[in-house]
Amino acid sequence: MLDLSFESPEPKRISGATGDWELVIGMEIHAQISSQAKLFSGASTAFGAEPNSNVSFVDAAMPGMLPVVNEFCIEQAVRTGLGLKAQINLVSAFDRKNYFYPDLPQGYQISQLYHPLVGEGEVLVEMGPGVARLVRIERIHVEQDAGKSIHDMDPNMSFVDLNRTGVALMEIVSRPDIRGPEEAAAYVGKLRQILRYLGTCDGNMQNGNLRADVNVSVCRPGQYEKYQDSQDFSHLGTRCEIKNMNSMRFIQAAIEYEARRQIGILEDGGAVGQETRLFDPDKGETRSMRSKEEAHDYRYFPCPDLLPLEIEQAWVDDIAASLPELPDEKKARFMTDFGLTDYDASVLTADVANAAYFEAVAAEAGDGKLAANWVINELFGRLKKDAREITESPVSAGQLAGVIRLIKAGDISGKIAKDLFEIVYTEGGDPAEIVEVRGMKQVTDTGAIEKAVDEIIAANPAQVEKAKQNPKLAGWFVGQVMKATGGKANPKAVNEIVAVKLGL
Repeated sequence: MLDLSFESPEPKRISGATGDWELVIGMEIHAQISSQAKLFSGASTAFGAEPNSNVSFVDAAMPGMLPVVNEFCIEQAVRTGLGLKAQINLVSAFDRKNYFYPDLPQGYQISQLYHPLVGEGEVLVEMGPGVARLVRIERIHVEQDAGKSIHDMDPNMSFVDLNRTGVALMEIVSRPDIRGPEEAAAYVGKLRQILRYLGTCDGNMQNGNLRADVNVSVCRPGQYEKYQDSQDFSHLGTRCEIKNMNSMRFIQAAIEYEARRQIGILEDGGAVGQETRLFDPDKGETRSMRSKEEAHDYRYFPCPDLLPLEIEQAWVDDIAASLPELPDEKKARFMTDFGLTDYDASVLTADVANAAYFEAVAAEAGDGKLAANWVINELFGRLKKDAREITESPVSAGQLAGVIRLIKAGDISGKIAKDLFEIVYTEGGDPAEIVEVRGMKQVTDTGAIEKAVDEIIAANPAQVEKAKQNPKLAGWFVGQVMKATGGKANPKAVNEIVAVKLGL
């Protein structure tokens, strides 16, 4: 059972010349739906293809071409809504959003305004143990993406690549529940994590498959609570939208700059104008792009080429039954079943592939805590050093479980285990066979250990006297014995024999 006993974090406050201010943030996340074909055509969605090679007659808006809805894209959007505990609307409709861009061949975008496919949902964003912000989802609507204008290939001309035109997007619109830059980045990260668990978006921000429009406004302390009571947005101040953010770090920097910009205007007696802005990462500042449009500026009207979209509850129920275990539930289970800490469970469930790898290791090794320690500290550390993903790991789950089983059986010490892990990582092979062939098995013969202890004591009489006066110095003898045996002596046996020999 997932524990939802979280406290809400305090909103971030910024000190101005005339007092404190608070931030209010809402986000619109554009997530590319994971599908082989586009929303209204059979053209490929493969990334990195030659410019204008994944373009059908429908995408290019050739005369007489009509859109046909890709059922799988709708299924993926429904799956996302269910994963966000959202209302699924059995009847939705597509609208035309009219505007001109060179990379929008139709002169309009097919989207959803009045009747979206997915209604209200929620995302729990953890900010630390026992601290989380519940961000409400207002809606998710399905729409087609535009193409891409390229301005850096010729000093006098711009080029257009229509490969992205018609690719299916989910626009996930939040309520203005986010109260600081760190929360905003954490919200995007949590949403990305859920989408990747669901398999509905790969979350690749570098390729533009997940982009955020960030709405920022500032208000005096206490004004947000008035909005919560009345749902009157006038209490929140005028918002500005920062478009197309594709980096967690830039999202935080843009919010911080924009909030201080707005505070400066207000404290100088001015008024913040509602507008769309861009973030310049080189200068670390936002700049005006255009005045903010309202819905009527786009002349929305129902798309005449598409009938209202009607889906059956039984179909939705079948999708719900096939949902995977989601991050929050998986984290809670890892803590319960394996006795993991909140931190370790969070690290292991951050990515669905990481979680699957850990669970496979824990199952084969028969020890969840030891498996977590080795996966997080040894494997993840080495993969990070080599800039590799878990899917590229040279050490399989079975091999790492083999190392852990040798530790549990007492066949190797912790030090030898690290040496063994390095051999498996760089050379491969079966851990048990490597230990046998290379003579790495731990020495448990108390006679051999006693002999090594006696030799160290005999060679260091001054150190013996010091240890008898200060028992903590007995650790020096343990270290020397381990060194003399090449780290193969059983540490527990060494400690016990040293203590007896020194009369401690």
